[in-house]
Amino acid sequence: MPAVFRQAVSLQALNTLSADTVIARLGIVFTAVGEDWLQATMPVDARTHQPYGILHGGASVVLAETLGSSAANLCVDTAEKVCVGLEINANHVRAKRDGLVTGTARALHVGRSTQLWDIRIEDEQGRLVCTSRLTLAVVAAGHG
Repeated sequence: MPAVFRQAVSLQALNTLSADTVIARLGIVFTAVGEDWLQATMPVDARTHQPYGILHGGASVVLAETLGSSAANLCVDTAEKVCVGLEINANHVRAKRDGLVTGTARALHVGRSTQLWDIRIEDEQGRLVCTSRLTLAVVAAGHG
């Protein structure tokens, strides 16, 4: 897929924008970017555990939506348009007790009114922990 981002991507700016949000509270950090993908990490610890000591599926969904929404908004002129989530699904494939997971969002469709992003969350060995798909609406800025 050709480059999809309309604006220069600054990982520092994305991480600064995330300060004082659920993103920062869960320890999510944007770490890498390509022509049609965005990557971030999230710790697997007390902040992201469910009561049985494994990664909470909801935390994985927060990582997936963070990546997909952030990437989608890099594809539009945010002075005119913003991308807002319509639907997200997630399949939790592997339990994870500690360490770090890495999520990578890749564009599947970048249209004028909708976008579709595939998010793959892996452990340190590259094994699939969760796979997610996010559909976003592209709406007029200020009308999300």
